[in-house]
Amino acid sequence: QVQLVESGGGSVQSGGSLKLSCTVSGHKWNNYCVGWFRQATGKEREGVAAIDSDGNTDYDDSVKGRFTIFRDNANLTFYLNMNDLKPEDTDKYYCALSSILAVTTLAGELYNHWGQGTQVTVSS
Repeated sequence: QVQLVESGGGSVQSGGSLKLSCTVSGHKWNNYCVGWFRQATGKEREGVAAIDSDGNTDYDDSVKGRFTIFRDNANLTFYLNMNDLKPEDTDKYYCALSSILAVTTLAGELYNHWGQGTQVTVSS
């Protein structure tokens, strides 16, 4: 059974940093795209960042230059470094794996395995 387990959420002040982690088990790691999404209650899910097995990345414009996605293939874990956090980054963040596509995508409908989510709260 595929499991994605996130950690690293929390509360910070504006301008602060957080690092999210997502460990994958029960699924082949190579040749699949993984990504981070966020969603607040009552709002649509938004793709934040994605990375494929070759290390190619894609970011939403709202986080470019502030967030970095990277993966540790040996430990089956991928990460989201979030710097210069803003109150508008407050959301529940989800990691996801696509066994449909090998290339990066921020389209959530193309991801078929999801973590449980971790809350990120940024205060002004």
